[in-house]
Amino acid sequence: MDPHIQRSLNDKLYDKRKIGALDLEKVIRDCIDQDDHERIRAIIHELCHEYAYSVHQPNARNGGLIGLAAASIALGPEVAQYLGEIVPPVLACFSDQDARVRYYACESMYNIAKVAKGEILPFFNTVFDALCKLAADAELSVKNGAELLDRLVKDIVAESAATYVSILQSPEESIAETSSGACSPTFQSEAAFPTAFSLPRFIPLLRERIHVINPFTRIFLVSWITLLDSIPDLELVTYLPDFLEGLFKFLNDPNKDVQVATQDALEGFLQEIRRIARLKRGIEDSRKSRTEKRTRTMSDSGSGNTEEASRQQEFISGEEYAIADDTADGSWIPGQDVQIDHQKIIEILIPFLEAPNDISQEDIQLTALRWVDDFFEICPEDLVLFLPRLLSMVLPAISSNSEAIRQAALKVNTSLMNLVANLSDDISPPPPTVNALTLQFLNEFEETRVVALEWLIMLHKKAPRKILAINDGTFPALLKTLSDSSDQVVQRDLQLLSQISQNSEDDYFALFMVNLLSLFSTDRRLLETRGNMIIRQLCINLNPEKIYRTLADILEKDEDVEFASIMVQNLNNILITAPELIDLRKRLRSLDTKDGQMIFVSLFRSWCYNAVATFSLCLLAQAYEQASNLLQIMADLDITVNMLIQVDKLVQLLESPVFTYLRLQLLEPEKYPFLYKSLYGLLMLLPQSSAFGLLKNRLNSVSPIGYLHIVPRGGNTQTTNAPTPSYERPTRVKGRAEDIKWMELLDKFKAVQERARRQTMQQYSNKPSAPGSNGNNVGTMSATFTPPRIPTPSGGTGGNAPSGNSKPRGGLTGIGRLAGGRKAASRGK
Repeated sequence: MDPHIQRSLNDKLYDKRKIGALDLEKVIRDCIDQDDHERIRAIIHELCHEYAYSVHQPNARNGGLIGLAAASIALGPEVAQYLGEIVPPVLACFSDQDARVRYYACESMYNIAKVAKGEILPFFNTVFDALCKLAADAELSVKNGAELLDRLVKDIVAESAATYVSILQSPEESIAETSSGACSPTFQSEAAFPTAFSLPRFIPLLRERIHVINPFTRIFLVSWITLLDSIPDLELVTYLPDFLEGLFKFLNDPNKDVQVATQDALEGFLQEIRRIARLKRGIEDSRKSRTEKRTRTMSDSGSGNTEEASRQQEFISGEEYAIADDTADGSWIPGQDVQIDHQKIIEILIPFLEAPNDISQEDIQLTALRWVDDFFEICPEDLVLFLPRLLSMVLPAISSNSEAIRQAALKVNTSLMNLVANLSDDISPPPPTVNALTLQFLNEFEETRVVALEWLIMLHKKAPRKILAINDGTFPALLKTLSDSSDQVVQRDLQLLSQISQNSEDDYFALFMVNLLSLFSTDRRLLETRGNMIIRQLCINLNPEKIYRTLADILEKDEDVEFASIMVQNLNNILITAPELIDLRKRLRSLDTKDGQMIFVSLFRSWCYNAVATFSLCLLAQAYEQASNLLQIMADLDITVNMLIQVDKLVQLLESPVFTYLRLQLLEPEKYPFLYKSLYGLLMLLPQSSAFGLLKNRLNSVSPIGYLHIVPRGGNTQTTNAPTPSYERPTRVKGRAEDIKWMELLDKFKAVQERARRQTMQQYSNKPSAPGSNGNNVGTMSATFTPPRIPTPSGGTGGNAPSGNSKPRGGLTGIGRLAGGRKAASRGK
């Protein structure tokens, strides 16, 4: 350069540097006219190394920057061959500590890019990286200069990135060998020349920069992503998995502008993915329809000409490849050859489905849920591969505090369930699916646990032999879930257990019943609060008779007499009151059938653990003579408070609709004599209480004449000292089936009650009594308790009868007077 130009470019005043730049521009133009490229290269080299790279001389750097811009303007279209030397020093000034240098660097690069246009694209990565840093610059003037340069580069990229080929691309670099046997090379088509802008080279830089946290830089990145995605021929969506994760994190940026811009960018990508999927599905459907049409044509026209049919088949097979990338009419549609890795995108989305720790991250979760929901239309078959991980994230989101997230999660869950339910039988969900659902039993929210059980119910119903086998380890978790605090969870759990039992061998059902009783035995609170609901729900879903007979067989062998008694009491109450067991009650009353006998005997043998339950079972089965015999045995038992409470409840139940038939049978004393004896015996067990009055009023409402059919007539009316108890009479009840061994059942009852008595005595003998304790806390009635005496049926008083003023006369008193009157009359005769 001329000395006066050098002095001007080194001046600290901008105006003088500008004058020097204008002089330099004239020099460069003269060199071009003289075709003196050597001097041009020397000038550019001097500007770069003597000025632009002068780190400690800011004025020289500024002069070098304006000089390089002037040289580029002078070179015009020929600047392309010099950009390799011009651009690097200018970009190096972008990181200078002096803000004025950074600003002049932006100004210089702006002038260079404006002249070079498409030729600047080979340097796009370095320019983009420098602009990315300046987007967050603290100096406003530098930021404004960077924005101007950014707009210019965006215009160049939008106009030329997809198709522009640098003039420096020599044809020799694009020569390709035609084939291994070719004799000479040939030139490729114009499309084979590499474009100046390379998206594959840019993606690694974008993947690195996408993790920035500065809001200005994020807006800069989103704007470029949106621009590149809007260029049809670039197909940025193909590389979406490379930067999607970082782009999603922009949604939790505190800056609202970043959130809005990111949402718009993501929505654009999703629409493009959806459009491409529909396009490919339409092409595939068109291909199939054309193939089917030609196949039918061949079958119609070639049935008589085998050779012609064979030629048509070969034509169709070859054409399948010809139309692989074409639509039905042979035209090409943009996007039909775009390949998108859906599985990788889903894998990126799954972590964002997790419930956020911060409320500001809810937008990320909500957007991820909406993306997954759209993928049911785009690639449903790929979602099945991620089913366990999706369930682990979506199910907890159903219980989110945000209504929008909850609704979106429910929609995704419904779509997932429909997708899996409609899978063909040869396609099974991934094996970890059941484990992922089982882990949701530990979730603190009821709705999530309910949905997890609904999933297991659906999966087992779809493949009962493959899902939830007896030995897959899920059974203990299902059994433990019965202790859940939610009724809905317990109901779904029972439905699933019942469903598994129906589709399994009897061993599974028996194991289920054994473990259920074991759970009740260890968790008495569960038995008290949920026992009735669990048994009734099982009876709804399964065969009640099978449940009761299985439980009865297990309880009969139980060594824990106390638990067996409590369990029998609960089962008996359910048997009497539950509407679900109405058929079982009807069959139980049919003792004249083999089926009724088997049910009665099976229940009786285990019901022996509870005396009142056994008595009520006999009333329910209309085995009134057996009930009467049981009362005489019960008279020798310890009458505990618990037993009296059970008798009280039984009296209340006798007034319920279940025992309507029994109350009507009181009107037929000749047909049911032992019914009277059983009820009056029950009355005698009760102390003077509300239950006593209730039963007494019921018996008084029937004509006292009914008792005459029970009293022995004629002959000797005196009672012996040791009357023969009714259970020592013939072992079969008259009018009933002859196959039930009644005496054996009574012996079983006495043996079980005796074993219970010994265990109780042993327990209390091993337990030291508290000082001052009189033993009443054991629950046995005091030995001094004496029930009121009433006249005996034989006419004796059996003790002092209460005066008429102290107590109202009961039914038994009237019967005694009537019976006594008849006997007195006979003696008078």
